[in-house]
Amino acid sequence: MSERSINTAEREFTIVRVFDAPRELVFQAWLDPDQLVEWAGPEGFSTPRDSIVVEPGVGGRYASAMVADADGTSFPSAGVFREITEPERLVFTWGDPTGDGSAERESVITVTFDETADAKTTMTFHLLAPGPLSPEDDAKRGWGQSLDRLATLF
Repeated sequence: MSERSINTAEREFTIVRVFDAPRELVFQAWLDPDQLVEWAGPEGFSTPRDSIVVEPGVGGRYASAMVADADGTSFPSAGVFREITEPERLVFTWGDPTGDGSAERESVITVTFDETADAKTTMTFHLLAPGPLSPEDDAKRGWGQSLDRLATLF
């Protein structure tokens, strides 16, 4: 592999979840700050309502701050919506709390929502990081736990 080629296997992951709810409801849970309070963040973290900003539209921003329940350490993140196709797909940047849009510091997240014949929703979450994901970062586990929390809303 040349120095200029990129090993995306080190930079991305996908999580698939099936929710017992119509896709419109699952889709809205990503854009409603009152619902985000309930599920955004892994185990041991909370996301205070006053830290959440959601401007649902292409070019609109979002921001939030996860807070460690154990010691109150805050972990802010922010991004910009690149695509919103209700209730099918969300694409947004994630990570850089300065919101300057720097590709060197932001991941791109794509979330698709497919309704099944039995009115459930298959949600596919894909994250592409700007560089190799560090094992210490544990982003996949953290997002997985957040999505587990989302499932409890339905």
